[in-house]
Amino acid sequence: MAVQQGVAVNTVQPAHEWEIHGINTKSQLAVQERTWQLVIASRLLVQGVTLADPGRIDIRGKLHCGCDVEIDVGCIFIGEVNLGDNVRVGAYSVISNASIGAGSDILPYSQIDSSIVGENCRIGPYARLRPGTRLHAGVHIGNFVEVKNSEIAADSKANHLSYIGDSTVGSRVNIGAGTITCNYDGLNKHRTIIEDDVFIGSNTQLVAPVTVGKGSTIGAGSTITRDAPAGELTLSRSKQVSVKGWKRPRRNK
Repeated sequence: MAVQQGVAVNTVQPAHEWEIHGINTKSQLAVQERTWQLVIASRLLVQGVTLADPGRIDIRGKLHCGCDVEIDVGCIFIGEVNLGDNVRVGAYSVISNASIGAGSDILPYSQIDSSIVGENCRIGPYARLRPGTRLHAGVHIGNFVEVKNSEIAADSKANHLSYIGDSTVGSRVNIGAGTITCNYDGLNKHRTIIEDDVFIGSNTQLVAPVTVGKGSTIGAGSTITRDAPAGELTLSRSKQVSVKGWKRPRRNK
């Protein structure tokens, strides 16, 4: 009919058989998706990326890799992701719309979303960087630490069980285990400012808006509701009481 109507007829030769596979069921869709993921993995291998298992990686967007990048099994990349030279991504990490600086290690089971990670950082395992996070060079974010909408300057670290939200953190700051920034009053978000060379003891609550001055120390277990002056020790303590003669309740037999 086309010839009779004077329409030009041309042939097309696909480069691969999978390009013309029909998709009519969920099973066929799953097979085609895995085929496409293997194609992407093969291209990464040609570029010099080390993949622990090319069959166990999911790229749902664009992944750009520098030299000598290593990616372990089960990792998912969503949107636009950039991995610098010598970046290592641990197993089952999920990275979305993020940039990871050269030499940084992303340990297993970490989640990074809409964040910028500087050079030579160490993230995880089980860390979560939420949108608006920016880490400068040499920052350590450890296990079960969550960072949201915060900037952390070079060589600072929060290694255990902490929440850092809506904060500006200086350089060489140590944030002890169990520290949280209380940034939400039920209506508005408030900012916490932690200046350079601050040491924050474990189990500290920083009730924003609050500023912790340069070189200061916050004693463990403190609840800080007012600005802490630079270079001094600031702490809050409730009175410790022991009740004589108290007996622990016991069940009746």
